[in-house]
Amino acid sequence: MANATAGNTTKRLSWIAQIIAAVILGQTLFFKFAGAPESIYIFEQLGVEPWGRYATGMFEVVAVVLLLTPRAAGLGALMAIGLMLGALGSHVTTLGVEVQGDGGLLFGLAITTLVAASTVAYLRRRQIPILRSVGR
Repeated sequence: MANATAGNTTKRLSWIAQIIAAVILGQTLFFKFAGAPESIYIFEQLGVEPWGRYATGMFEVVAVVLLLTPRAAGLGALMAIGLMLGALGSHVTTLGVEVQGDGGLLFGLAITTLVAASTVAYLRRRQIPILRSVGR
């Protein structure tokens, strides 16, 4: 009975983290694909506008779909981790924590997504071939 309860708790925690990561990634897609001025500014600063904005958006779409697919959530989490490490690296090296007076909102969302995706990757590590032996 204790194992069943622990399994349900793990599954619930994973789904909460999956949804958090997917919602944050998903809500930024509109801005990327619609060409919102802040998105254009960010990718101009990185020297990859417009193709970098579209490519990032496409990778984010795939990550969202995988995060919301139970059998593929671990892979979606790894994708989201990679995307967020790239986003945070861009903030640290080029953009700064605050972008166009957002008070660090985008930076904070990237950290939140990274934590949520890392939680999913850990909880679903047995679904990910390269992580199966972690935490045994």
